Amino acid sequence: MGLLQRIITAVLPRAKAAEIERESRAWIVTCEDCETERSVWEMGGVRWKASGSPRWRIKCETCGSKRWHTLCYVE
Repeated sequence: MGLLQRIITAVLPRAKAAEIERESRAWIVTCEDCETERSVWEMGGVRWKASGSPRWRIKCETCGSKRWHTLCYVE
């Protein structure tokens, strides 16, 4: 669990923290090279009340190098 996730779960009421976790888990990060998928929450991040389909250049768990990743919200 990332630092921001620990702060959120410690400080906010359980219902609000659960809502933030649920929404962060619904944001899926997909490597554009090998198509590995994982949620923002699994990566240790938080994405709440967000929109759009941004691209992040981050290290891929599978490829092992920095690749472009696309974010999309999956309900």
